[in-house]
Amino acid sequence: MAAKPAKHRQEHVLIVVDGKGQKEIVLTRATYSLGRGVGCDIHIQSQFVSRHHATLFKKVGKDGEAYYRIIDGDSLGKVSVNGLLVNNHKVLFHDLKDGDKVVFGPQVSAVYQNRQYDIFPTIPPDDPFDITLIDPAMIECDSDMD
Repeated sequence: MAAKPAKHRQEHVLIVVDGKGQKEIVLTRATYSLGRGVGCDIHIQSQFVSRHHATLFKKVGKDGEAYYRIIDGDSLGKVSVNGLLVNNHKVLFHDLKDGDKVVFGPQVSAVYQNRQYDIFPTIPPDDPFDITLIDPAMIECDSDMD
């Protein structure tokens, strides 16, 4: 029986730290709005964050791998008041890489993680070749049976 190949898995995560603490958001959609406005997809609790502070766009690189681009402000080009710092550099946009730190304002930040791992298939329970080996040392013997 031929072994099934492992499936490559990629997971995009944004870990946001704001006035309410830390939260981890798994990114799956094509776009996200970030800010303190109630209509934002990712709501950030801080008076230093604009109502619509940033936007995330999912992109696909030349290698076929997905990544996210963050832009300052909304998708219409209106930038935030405080701007964005990515890895201590002020940017209008940035293609996020694993470990990038985005600062929205004092004590408000996010870390982007691009988690990649392989999932290895398991043998189904109804496999006719599935056997359990018992170690003789695991069997208790009564000494009376001698």
